[in-house]
Amino acid sequence: MYLKKLSLTNFKNYSQADYQFSDKINCLVGNNGVGKTNLIDAIYYLSFCKSYFNPIDSQNIRHQEDYFAIHGTCIRNDDSADHMQCIQKRNHRKKFLFNKKEYERLADHIGQFPVVMISPYDRDLINEGSEIRRKYIDSVISQFDKFYLDDLITYHKALFQRNALLKAFSDKHYFDSGELEIWDDQMIRLGTALHIKRKDFLERFIPIFRHYFSYISCADETVDIRYLSQLNEAEFGTLLEDAVARDRSAQFSTVGIHKDDLEFIISGYPVKRFGSQGQQKSFVIAIKLAQFDYMKGIKGYKPVLLLDDVFDKLDDLRVQQLISLVSENNFGQVFITDTSEERIRKIFDSMEIDHKIFTISTTTSS
Repeated sequence: MYLKKLSLTNFKNYSQADYQFSDKINCLVGNNGVGKTNLIDAIYYLSFCKSYFNPIDSQNIRHQEDYFAIHGTCIRNDDSADHMQCIQKRNHRKKFLFNKKEYERLADHIGQFPVVMISPYDRDLINEGSEIRRKYIDSVISQFDKFYLDDLITYHKALFQRNALLKAFSDKHYFDSGELEIWDDQMIRLGTALHIKRKDFLERFIPIFRHYFSYISCADETVDIRYLSQLNEAEFGTLLEDAVARDRSAQFSTVGIHKDDLEFIISGYPVKRFGSQGQQKSFVIAIKLAQFDYMKGIKGYKPVLLLDDVFDKLDDLRVQQLISLVSENNFGQVFITDTSEERIRKIFDSMEIDHKIFTISTTTSS
């Protein structure tokens, strides 16, 4: 699968732009601030119905305009074409259409046009709180398991209701265990199933991740991803029962899969505290490449790979390793952004691979 055409109207700093891409390597070069990352983000929109960088859709509308529109045409392995449209008007609900049919639920589109993004913002996976890491693993599994996404949405609805009930108990100075059990039952059923899927996914994912880290870093360093979950220690029902007094005092649910986390380890120590900038970047890139490989195996075709400003903090050897890797036939369509057109041309002049170089400037994006 690859993205053949992309059209933008009033998206971020683009007033109108149309592109036709190579089915292999596409390099977007230009100075900082001209719109390279915005173009990558538009492609991400076509996969996830939202921005990778700004969750507030209305803020992605070009200044002083009333709407933005993103149109894309992707070609599947059988040469059939799918047309995607994302339209956001100010003060209106976002519309997403697939082959001219509008989705009632945006979640139903997830997985139709799989994309893997690698960005400088990925360092948040290491440096920020557990919610970022939970959202990441959920987004990966949701692209190939619709039931997982549905269960996750329903779980969080039950969690919201349980937390609201705990707050009401405190405000009104009473407690009814029967009312709480209604939401406990839902959370136990859904949370247990989600925990099993997260655990199974990581067991298959981690060996792939280790392979890519070793390739990129060219170093014999031991890396690991540890799945931290209260459900690893006890059944969910037991955890909820034991936490009732604590939950009533806190006025929210203190146990469950919404507390899960991932711990990133290098040479036996947390990457966050002991990894260099280069090691941290290699760690995250390896995670994303493993995501690509895993999804390719599940889907049976290659997702689109977006590499946004990945050369920063990588030495020349790691850059060459990364470019050589994504240029191989194991990968499909790739988008690369960089500020140095000279560096991009130097890299690809020495490689016989189909590629296009797009020079992005303020005139092309405004």
